[in-house]
This record gives sequence, C-alpha cells and structure tokens, in this order.
Amino acid sequence: MAHGRPARGTVWFNRLVDSLAGSETREQAVDEKTLHERRWWTLAVLCLSLMVIGVDNTILNVALPKIVGDLGAKGSQLQWMIDAYTIVFASLLLTAGALGDRFGRKRMLHGGVIVFGTCSTLAAFSGSATGLIGARALMGIGGAAIFPTTLSILTNTFTDPAERAKAIGIWAGVTGLGVALGPLGGGLLLEHFWWGSVFLVNVPLCLAALVLGWFVIPDSKDPSEGRLDPLGSLLSIGALFGILFALIEGPDQGWLSAPVVGAFLVGAALLAAFAWWELHCEHPMLDLHFFSNPRFSAASATITLTYFALFGSTFLLTQYFQFVLGYSPLKAGFMTAPVAVGLMVGGPTAPRLVRRFGTKYVVTGGLTLVGLCLLTYASDTAMSSLAIGGVVRLLFGLGIGLTTAPATESIMGSLPRGKAGVGSAVNDTTRQTGGALGVAVLGSIFSANYRSIIDGRLAGVPPAAAEAARDSIGKAVGVLDKVPAGTAQVIRGDADHAYLQSMHVVYPIAAAAVALAALITLRYLPARASVAVDDVADDADERTAEELSAAIGLEDALPDVPHQVDPAPDGGGDGPGPERPAVPTGSR
Repeated sequence: MAHGRPARGTVWFNRLVDSLAGSETREQAVDEKTLHERRWWTLAVLCLSLMVIGVDNTILNVALPKIVGDLGAKGSQLQWMIDAYTIVFASLLLTAGALGDRFGRKRMLHGGVIVFGTCSTLAAFSGSATGLIGARALMGIGGAAIFPTTLSILTNTFTDPAERAKAIGIWAGVTGLGVALGPLGGGLLLEHFWWGSVFLVNVPLCLAALVLGWFVIPDSKDPSEGRLDPLGSLLSIGALFGILFALIEGPDQGWLSAPVVGAFLVGAALLAAFAWWELHCEHPMLDLHFFSNPRFSAASATITLTYFALFGSTFLLTQYFQFVLGYSPLKAGFMTAPVAVGLMVGGPTAPRLVRRFGTKYVVTGGLTLVGLCLLTYASDTAMSSLAIGGVVRLLFGLGIGLTTAPATESIMGSLPRGKAGVGSAVNDTTRQTGGALGVAVLGSIFSANYRSIIDGRLAGVPPAAAEAARDSIGKAVGVLDKVPAGTAQVIRGDADHAYLQSMHVVYPIAAAAVALAALITLRYLPARASVAVDDVADDADERTAEELSAAIGLEDALPDVPHQVDPAPDGGGDGPGPERPAVPTGSR
C-alpha cells in the first residue's frame, strides 16, 4: 500500500457513512416534501382546534340567563364565569408558548386538547356557580396550551411569506366561524337540553381535533432550546389576576374598598417586577426588546384595544337580546351571526388589501368601521331592528377581520420562526388580556351606571325584589313571576330603562378605545414591512430579497437602499427586530 493512501477498510467505512448520511438526507427531504404537500390539511386541523376555543368563547354568553335561573348566579359571578377562564388562559399563554417552543408544539397542542375536553365535562355537570367558575378556570389551562401552538405550527408549516399571510387570514376567519357556531349552536342546544350541554359539545370537537392532529400535524420546536422562566410566569399570572380582580369586584365592593385597592396595587407592583425581571433575566419568557420593533408593539397594542371592545360589547349585547328584547337563546345566537359572517369575509380578504394599500391603512380602515358600528350599538332603535342591526353587526365583524388578520401577520412576521411559540403567545395574550379587560372594565362601568339609575326608580317595590333588580337585569327578570303583576311591570320598565341608558354610556367608551387603536396604528404601525435576513435565508429556494418581494406582490415596496433606514417620524418606517438586520424589500 502506497504511503498516504487510506486502507481498504477505511474507504469502505467512509463510503458506508456517506451512504447512510445521504439516505438520512433523502429521507428528510421526502418528509419535508410530504409536509409541504399536506400543509393545507394541516391548516384545516389547526383551524378545527382553534374553533373549539372560538365556540367556547361565545357559546357561554347565550347560556347565561339559564345559568342565572338554575344556579342563582349573581352579576359578578356571571362576569367571573367569563373571566376565570380568560384570566387563567391569558396568564398561561406566554408560559405555554415557551413550553411548546422548548419541548415540541404538537405535544403541547395535544395536551391542551385533552385538558380542555376533560374540564369541559366537569363544567357541564357543575352543581353551583362557584363550581362552574372553577371548571372554567381549569379549561383556561387547556385553552392556553391550544391557542398559541396553532399559530406557531402554522408559521413553521407555511414558510413562504405569501402563503403564510393567506393562511393567517384563513386562521383569523375561522375565529369568526367559532363566533357564529357558538351562539347558534348554543341556542339550538338550549332549546332541547340543559345549560351544561353548551360545554359538553366541546368533547366531540376535541376528540376529532386530537385524532386528526395525530396524523397530519407536524412537530416543531425552537432549535436554540432556551431555558424556562418560571419566575417570570408567576409574576405575570399574579399581575394580571390582581388587576382584573380589582376591576371586576370594584362595582360590588366599592372602588376604594381595601380588597379592591389592595388587589390593584399588588397587581401593578407585580407587573413592574415582571418587566424588570424580563429585562434582566438571561433567558426571559418574553424578550421585551421585541417591542422596540413597531410592527410588533403597535400591532400588539392594536389587537389588545380591538378585543377590549369586541369582548366587552358582545358580553353586553347578548344580554340585551335576551333580557331586554326577550329573545330565546337560539334567536339571540342568530342575531349575533352577522358578526361572524363579517369576520369570515374580512380575515381572508385582508391580505389582498394589504398588498395593495399597506398594513397601516387597511388596519386603520377596519378600526374606523368598528368604531362607527360601536356607536350605533348604543341605539336601541337600530339594534332592535332585524335589518338595520344585522347590517351593523355584519360591518362590525368585517372591520374586526380587516384589523386582526394584518395585525397578527405583522406580529408573527416580525420574529424569527424559531420564536413562533412566543410570538403566537404574545398575539394571543393581547387578545385575551384585551378581552378580559373589556368584560371587566366595560362590565364594571355598565353595572355601576345601571345601579345608579335604577336605585332611584324602585320606590314601593318589596326590598327583596328591589335588591335583585339592583344586582343585574338578569336578576330583575328572574323575580318578575314572583311579585304581583303591577310590581312586575314597574321592575320590568325600570330595569329596561336602566339597561338602555347604560348602553348609551358604555358603547361610546368602547368606540373611544377603538379610536385610540386607530391613532396608534396611524402613528406607529409601519405601512410597509421589511423582510428579515434570516427569514430570507430560511426559504427553501433561497430566493433573493427582490424575488421574495415580487412573490408576495409587493412591487410598491420601500425605496431600495443599501441598508435598513430608521423609522420615519410619522411611523411609516419599519425597524428590524432585536439583533436582526433587515432588508427593506417588501411591504405588508
């Protein structure tokens, strides 16, 4: 054997290793090709998992009157049935997103579906208002595991930016489908079964999502596998719980009472501690530097304020249909269906409008439409009309769809795909936090105003009946068959008057929140987005930035410059995310 020539056995071994490595590479390529080919089936199953939560968020509203009658729930307990779920849900989203990134998103999704279905069964057979509130809180744990993983898996499945924007539009539209199926399905169930059926219906949906997801949903996780942040999670949970407790209990216990003031101060202190810790922690649950990117921060603020108005207005509107207009649960669900139709149209349509006009102007247009509709919500004449009210609610849903789909894509598109779980969790946390604040703040203002109006109009009404009428309009309606006809007529008229007058106060406040969101969008949300270098490099076909821009349909991009420009004073620019140089080639 000549000097320097490898032995025959060594050559054979090297060839074997090369062959095995090539086989592994080919197998990986086949797997990636299969995953790419069935990506739309993956989206369908993710949307089914999402719809479970969407249905649950709205189906409870139509069951509230029967829950009041069967469980004797007070007005504050009704709010807690909504907010116990939402508080736990919103508090755990960041933790669930980080766990999914760390240990696998498919595993987190399936675990969440199992918990959600099991706790839905517990809620269905609750024997008291307190038990139902507890079951709803446990459902929030499952929901927190489901919601962020659907969007993070979607982001990692659709690697092409154009398809990803389309998929997010569909994802947002399915939220509208849940909004529709919740009240309609709930109303239909309540026509034939007891109130617990609105929770039991979640079980077959969870089973279908679990079985189908096992076969078509790919697994993914963050390759960096950063450490967890348990202290940050505890601080965020305590902060949100304290603040929301103060907002919900303020009308009952008094805004200056010791429990309310104490809860608010503790919540605010924990929120400040959370911010400090996340800025100094080596492996933060939420890197607050992400908020330096206006695409991330402005879109997050916009979604928070939008869902503040959406959840708060829906909570009050459903009670208006049933308690003031006397509609059955099924008819009340039918009356809210136009909102869902608008959402299903607006979400998938938004990406095309964004390509033409830019994110800033599409979102602002959607918010303007939402604000105008909220002002109309305050009119009993308009909302009691089947035709006028239906058109208003349709436009309201359309505006929500045009707002949330581009804002969601803005959040997800501003982060590396490895951080999709955290990005999705932030997106979902803004939604749920805004929704919880909407129900708490608007509900509290409404309750305080309702009581201040009705207190002076119950002279001559028996004390027990008067106390029930002061609690809520649901309690007022519940005592009508227990008092003489003349007294019942007085209570009915006073309660309706107080409710309608309170609508005139609360809905303009909701519209003001949306107007603030529009101002934030105009000032800070970039009209045109930049494509991050690491996202361009991740594309399988390694297209150049210019080709990527053309593929998305963004020929009207920012002017070509050799490096990223700073955001313009009017908020029209787009700064890159933390430590992510960007190429200003596209617009969204």
